[in-house]
Amino acid sequence: MLRKSRSDRLIVVSNRLPLSLTRHESGSWEARPSSGGLVSALAPVLRRRGGVWIGWPGTTDVGQRQVAPALESVRSHYGCTFKPVMLSQEEVEEFYFGFSNEVIWPLFHDLFTNCNFEPRYWQAYQQVNRKFADAIAEIAQPGDFVWVHDYHLMELAGQLRASGLDLNTGFFLHTPFPPLEIFLKLPWRFEILRSLLAFDSIGFQTMHDRRNFLQCVRTLCHVGAEGSGAVVRLRIRGHEGDDALLDPGVEREISVGTFPIGIDYHNVADLAETEKVRAKAEALKKDINHRQMILGVDRLDYTKGLLQKLQAFREALVRYPEMRGKINLVQHVVPSRKEIPEYRQLRLDLERLVGEINGQFTQSGWVPIHYMFHSLKFEDLIAYYLAADIALITSLKDGMNLVAKEYCAAQADESGVLILSEFAGAAAQLQKGALLVNPYDIERMADAIGEGFRMPTEQRRERMRILRRIVRTQDVYRWADTFLNVTVNRELTHLPYTEEYLPRAN
Repeated sequence: MLRKSRSDRLIVVSNRLPLSLTRHESGSWEARPSSGGLVSALAPVLRRRGGVWIGWPGTTDVGQRQVAPALESVRSHYGCTFKPVMLSQEEVEEFYFGFSNEVIWPLFHDLFTNCNFEPRYWQAYQQVNRKFADAIAEIAQPGDFVWVHDYHLMELAGQLRASGLDLNTGFFLHTPFPPLEIFLKLPWRFEILRSLLAFDSIGFQTMHDRRNFLQCVRTLCHVGAEGSGAVVRLRIRGHEGDDALLDPGVEREISVGTFPIGIDYHNVADLAETEKVRAKAEALKKDINHRQMILGVDRLDYTKGLLQKLQAFREALVRYPEMRGKINLVQHVVPSRKEIPEYRQLRLDLERLVGEINGQFTQSGWVPIHYMFHSLKFEDLIAYYLAADIALITSLKDGMNLVAKEYCAAQADESGVLILSEFAGAAAQLQKGALLVNPYDIERMADAIGEGFRMPTEQRRERMRILRRIVRTQDVYRWADTFLNVTVNRELTHLPYTEEYLPRAN
């Protein structure tokens, strides 16, 4: 197959399609657009270029032909066509809940003791990646650019090359990439690296993640990087028995870059200025008698540092008794992966700790923690961002954390304080305006809460102006355009913001 010098069409590949399916009593299916950072980033790109989105539609009890009319009905909303990859229940259990979320997710978040290296999970991972490769092969044309997203599909380029397809491919990892000493614990480390190196371009959220990847490649595959800056080049030479990479003796070049993902700033900021959202925000403030509000919005996940956050808030109430009765922690926990035992246990531990803290500090007319376990509509989430005096993000490890950026964008009055884990990818970009904390250091997190509570209005506004300017200029559209310009068109101008965060002594 001949490859054109420039891509004519964009094929986006992700584990899930950007929609949710509902089955009616009549047996027909309805598709509704879903929201999220990836959807916001790629929908305008697909409208501009045209293309196809490949992914699992989220159900296991139906065939492609049955859902085709529903997928066609939302085509105009995205400006692209959809190609579903149907999975069996067993594949969902072993590929998604198994390998993706019991092996790669904890390993890539430096929590390898949570890993379950079950061999059949790896077999399912390869099998599902092969299904995705077959779906691409059915529609691929010369000149297409295939943009693959996230850790579920790291084997995909290797599967494509093994099937003889010569397509221009790019991969973006939305999670962190682990350091060598942790990556080495993966039994299938060589297979994963070889398949990643089968992509033509690879993107990471931070310089730290890219450095970890390059160290693994240099040590395990003996491939070094050329150049410096946001994008470097790897030169790969094929060897006997290494068909996933290249034919023996043939050399090719791979781009490896840092592309921190952003949000649709203007969508969030404009919504925060609407009368309806402002009224909701005012009602939320009234509900807590206009006390200061600390806001937490996190998925139920052991990487989010939820227990550490509650412990730090309790320590802050001990160290700064003047805060009692004058501040509330409003913590939203979004249900996630409830089928996994560790997540069920985490919920029980959270709710126990919330009860302990409220029992310890509650006074007449004041309960310190308002805890909610549910999903939020986007409009309601923006109202909470607008109402919150402090956003508290305590991730133990995070690829980026878009909640931090959404909070800043929604701060129309520029009076909020962002307290952000230094282990979130967003710390590199937001370090000049946020209060950065180590989520393992409970006492200093408590001090940061006290500092945020006492921070004068003018200092709050000075910091928030810095944060909003960064989030506005480094938005999701720049992220997508930069990745495509660098990896498809080989343009090295207008590269992304790549400042690195390194802890400094006080």
